[in-house]
Amino acid sequence: MRRENVMASSSHPQVAELLAEARRAFREEFGVEPQLAVSAPGRVNLIGEHTDYNQGLVLPMALELVTVLVGSPRTDRLVSLLTTSEDADEPRRLQFPLPTAQRSLEPGTPRWANYIKGVIQHYPAAPLPGFNAVVVSSVPLGGGLSSSASLEVAMYTFLQQLCPDSGKIATRAQVCQQAEHSFAGVPCGIMDQLIALMGQKGHALLIDCRSLETTLVPLLDPRLAVLITNSNVRHALGSSEYPLRRRQCEEVAHALGKESLREVQLEELDAGKELVSKEGFRRARHVVGEIRRTAQAADALNRGDYRAFGRLMVESHHSLRDDFEVSCPELDQLVEAALSVPGVYGSRMTGGGFGGCTVTLLEAATASRTMQHIQTPLAPPQEQYSGTATFYLSQAADGAMVLPL
Repeated sequence: MRRENVMASSSHPQVAELLAEARRAFREEFGVEPQLAVSAPGRVNLIGEHTDYNQGLVLPMALELVTVLVGSPRTDRLVSLLTTSEDADEPRRLQFPLPTAQRSLEPGTPRWANYIKGVIQHYPAAPLPGFNAVVVSSVPLGGGLSSSASLEVAMYTFLQQLCPDSGKIATRAQVCQQAEHSFAGVPCGIMDQLIALMGQKGHALLIDCRSLETTLVPLLDPRLAVLITNSNVRHALGSSEYPLRRRQCEEVAHALGKESLREVQLEELDAGKELVSKEGFRRARHVVGEIRRTAQAADALNRGDYRAFGRLMVESHHSLRDDFEVSCPELDQLVEAALSVPGVYGSRMTGGGFGGCTVTLLEAATASRTMQHIQTPLAPPQEQYSGTATFYLSQAADGAMVLPL
């Protein structure tokens, strides 16, 4: 029984199923068919963790897990929203007027709607009409796969259909990032929004978070699979640790006379060790090393050297665990369990940390064996996960798009 559950959990609803669910919910709520539909993906970061807000390099890929948003404009200035997500906080439906020059939108409850309000507030084109909308998502909330950016970018893409903008993709990403900063209180980098907008099937995306230059990195080999394992330990990134790590990184860069840790080499960091706290030094050592690892990992993927890529993933995890201290026993357990299976190239925690997911690069043929091994009572205790994991096998997918109705 357990084995069947493990296997079943690796399948996830396709866009067509989510769209059908969204249309059904819209009809029930508003009594008519929606006129518009859009989708935006979640993402997994293959390597380059906690480097984006340090102006470093990241290597995410868009997932087949997506947020679908359907809706229609309305003639008054009201916005009426409904989410079908059982993990979203209550209430699941709400209505509010569009912002005006005199009255801005404010964050509040429910928290899930703050991401939408933030995008509406910061949307650069005008005039926006009111609208009805339903949100359906297969991106797990709080799992480190960026359900927030998926929702923000879906909302932005929807607003573009109501009132076209003229900005570049990077500007759109920055609007969504600003929404998360000001309405969700999370000082995130730009990676999640950029990959949700720019993902391309069969490719990871190397993003330079200083210049916002992007480079597609092929991930097309059919013998390769990416397994995401959700520890189902929830984390709230808006809590104290994420902003604290960001502040520590900024303090070290400042102490070394640099604008950001992107400008710091490991040798410079070692030379300036006396200028920073012991903890600050470890935080910076992770970031500076991780930026270097990410560049090396993109090169390895380009030349099809999956073993080298896997080794870098493991180094990244150890650095996140020991120097940046954002892992947790559950994530460490999942990584160790995956690495004990033949055919696994590498595994690491992904996302902000303190729970959420791991990402594992492995031979496609060993995916089912790996999932079974992680959660089977037959594995040695140190090689199995004591919690209940959920698995997602995903190919590198496309970014945000308008869906035909």
